[in-house]
Amino acid sequence: MAHIRIMTLATRSEKLEAFGRLLDIMDDLREKCPWDRKQTFESLRLLSIEEVYELADALLQGDRKGIAEEVGDVMLHMVFYALLGQEEGKFDIASILHAECEKLISRHPHIYGDVKVANEAEVKQNWEKLKLKEKGKKTVLGGVPRGLPALVKAYRMQEKTAQFGFEWEHVEEVLTKVEEELGELKEAIDQNHGQTRIEEEFGDLLFALVNYGRFLKVDPETALERTNQKFKRRFEHIEANAPKALSDMTLSEMDELWEDAKRLERH
Repeated sequence: MAHIRIMTLATRSEKLEAFGRLLDIMDDLREKCPWDRKQTFESLRLLSIEEVYELADALLQGDRKGIAEEVGDVMLHMVFYALLGQEEGKFDIASILHAECEKLISRHPHIYGDVKVANEAEVKQNWEKLKLKEKGKKTVLGGVPRGLPALVKAYRMQEKTAQFGFEWEHVEEVLTKVEEELGELKEAIDQNHGQTRIEEEFGDLLFALVNYGRFLKVDPETALERTNQKFKRRFEHIEANAPKALSDMTLSEMDELWEDAKRLERH
């Protein structure tokens, strides 16, 4: 595990020195380490995804030390991709960072230009409109990555279309839609409409729930992950306190230990 040295109010030169040190180390590793020499854009892809998920987990746990470590790991991967691009003569860390700076300046005309905004919502609306203009995209949803997890993708799609006015006015309307979708799922099940139809209605219900969560300012991915962790803790309590093999226990016996785990959480 990397040792994170927390520096209070590091100077600009210290920050630049630290970043330069990382660049120098990566140059050394790419030249001298057999593993690093072997890596490609493709081979790093899944490793990068894993690092981002580890960062996401540390963020969810509120683990500041873990966040610092995982940010370092993600940054290492970004520097590695820049180095690969430099070797191909396509881009390098300087061109990447300058392009990002220009993007930030162009997408914040209320800071670097004369555009006036009243609130955060207008900032987001301008951001989405500028993205469409910059990239020449004809569809609002064109910028949503295909590889996003489905819950995250649903949330981002709803966020993006909302910036252009495709949005319920009141949260009560969204809850009504959830109830409507639940009713359609029940109908598909009761009338035996087939697995394909049931799956479709189930998906519609999930999509509506994501939208309801968005109105409640609840991130569905975070909410579900917290529930996953809660389920894991409680089931592990059952395993740790089971008087016999789980396969020999009744549901009511396991449920009793489940309720015991819930009581312990409250205290």
